[in-house]
Parts: sequence; C-alpha cells; structure tokens
Amino acid sequence: MIDSRTAPYAAFIMRVALGIMFLAHGLTKLLVFTPAGTAGFFESVGFPGFLAFPVIAFEVFGGLLLIFGIYARWVAAVAVVQLFVAATVHFGNGWSFTNANGGWEYPIYLSITALVVALLGDGVLAAKRSSRI
Repeated sequence: MIDSRTAPYAAFIMRVALGIMFLAHGLTKLLVFTPAGTAGFFESVGFPGFLAFPVIAFEVFGGLLLIFGIYARWVAAVAVVQLFVAATVHFGNGWSFTNANGGWEYPIYLSITALVVALLGDGVLAAKRSSRI
C-alpha cells in the first residue's frame, strides 16, 4: 500500500538525488574530461563523438530541472532512454561496475530510478509540475 502522506516526499527525495547525480556526471564530463575528451571516449566505444555535446547539456540542464522540479516527469522519461543507451556500453563487461571498464548494474539502476521518478511524479517542492505522461 502506498502511504499518500509520505509518497510526495519520497518522490521529491528520489527526484533530487537523480538530479544531483545527473548534474555531477554532466559537470564531470564538461570540466574534468572536457567535451573533446568525452567525444573521444564516445568514439572509442562506438558512439558518434558529436553526441557528447547533447549528452553533456542534457545531464547538466536535466539535472538542474530535476533538482528544481521543473517538468521533472518528462526529464526523467528522457533520462530512462539516455541511461539505458549509456548502459549498452557496459553490457559486455558483466554485471558489476567494479569490473574492468565498468559493468552495467549502475546505469541500469539509474535508468530504473529515472523510470520511478517518471511514474511517481514530481513530489513536493516542484517549481513547475509536469503533466501526466
């Protein structure tokens, strides 16, 4: 049974945690690996290098939108796809992310987390509520 008194707070916590993760990963790609370095990594795993730029933008801006609760359900729905595609890089490496070149459990877990946010909704303290998906 869902506790309707606490569910909006749970959705808020999950939304903000996912947003922080996206923001951290996007800023790491932008400031540490650099866009050129990220593009080079994308190419090394078989993705077109130019995709690094929209991925960085989505992770930084999408992360902020999730944190502030601006169309969070829609951002999370897009994130499900982005995270699943990211997981495909790791499928051949096995389950554990501690495997060489990282496994697939972490990006799949994040994809599922994004799906939960998309299904649950914005939660409390959302600046601009999403319509239903």
